[in-house]
Amino acid sequence: MTASNRPLVVTDCDEVLLHMVRHFRDWLDKQHDIELTLEGDPFVQSMRRRGSDAAIEEKDVWKLLGGFFDTQMEGQMPIEGSVEAIAELQREADVVVLTNLVDERNEARRRQLRALGIDVPVYTNQGPKGDALDRIVGEHGASRAVFIDDIAKHHESAAGTVPHVHRLHFCGEPAIAPHVPCALQAGHAHARIDTWNEALPWILETLHGEKR
Repeated sequence: MTASNRPLVVTDCDEVLLHMVRHFRDWLDKQHDIELTLEGDPFVQSMRRRGSDAAIEEKDVWKLLGGFFDTQMEGQMPIEGSVEAIAELQREADVVVLTNLVDERNEARRRQLRALGIDVPVYTNQGPKGDALDRIVGEHGASRAVFIDDIAKHHESAAGTVPHVHRLHFCGEPAIAPHVPCALQAGHAHARIDTWNEALPWILETLHGEKR
């Protein structure tokens, strides 16, 4: 692609633009008789089959997550204010989504977002996001960029790979936000904000160079 040199926003999707874990919890309950405790951490250890105290094996968790994304993405609802915020940001910057899904689900994620009014390029990734973020920033030739994600380890990866990119730790699901490790506290994010009405002004100020 041709570098645009516009400011750049690279945002995660689940729990930033769209609710995911609450829909996953309801689907596990109805379809698999599995209880997911949203207040738990880590994620794998928060799932129990009813009538059993044994944790579900990690390989089975991944299978269930795959089944969810294959069949339930159309039911995911936007985080409050996300659609409007992305529309506002697109007036000021290039906006792309960097989501940890297998590449085969890229088009499904793109369609899902477009149907909700978020028409942006989608990059799929597996594992820490630092290298993918580095490539995206390079492609766009952006002198100022903001990375938004709900998972602290991705901010740690970004901080180590592209330290000049501003990093916002954002978790828009109130049920889990207090329980996720905080990238700001760990020193890997520049801010921690969990609502779009507060995040949007911070992002705009950052893109325009008003924050250092």
